[in-house]
Amino acid sequence: MENSSLTLDDFLSRFQLLRPQVNGETLNRRQAAVLIPVVRRARPGLLLTQRSARLRKHAGQVAFPGGAVDSSDASLIAAALREAQEEVAIPPESVEVIGVLPPVDSVTGFQVTPVVGIIPPNLHYHASEDEVASVFEMPLSEALRLGRYHPLDIYRRGDSHRVWLSWYEHYFVWGMTAGIIRELALQIGVRP
Repeated sequence: MENSSLTLDDFLSRFQLLRPQVNGETLNRRQAAVLIPVVRRARPGLLLTQRSARLRKHAGQVAFPGGAVDSSDASLIAAALREAQEEVAIPPESVEVIGVLPPVDSVTGFQVTPVVGIIPPNLHYHASEDEVASVFEMPLSEALRLGRYHPLDIYRRGDSHRVWLSWYEHYFVWGMTAGIIRELALQIGVRP
């Protein structure tokens, strides 16, 4: 699939025609969820955050809004929407959830479920100073271009683990975030 002219309708039809299969097998039992916010435009965008440098874990990294499931969350989707509201002020009612991607095991012990949602283009983001240093939008067609991601094999505790690396403007996109974006690209039919 050539995605340089990817429209929102193209993205939605491919995502909905190729619903991801969720694999219940996991190494981690603690649950977390992230929102993959796709900005509704003729040429859609992908909203990302850069985490605060003051955080204990993943400081300064590019990430999707998200976090651990709380006991008050009715579902993984509810957790992703709550976290997006807390971190960047996306009102849950403004998100059109279109589905989820298969969960990913994090190195910090969470099973993370990516929730794909469409958001309006006119939202006013307000980054939570405690958690988010900046909020930025990347063109979805650029984010889903598989050639921009480069593999790096890391050996940890005797196991090999592949991570993906990429730059967008001055942002270094890597690890779980890059892996989730690649999974989204593969899920809608982008070929390496």
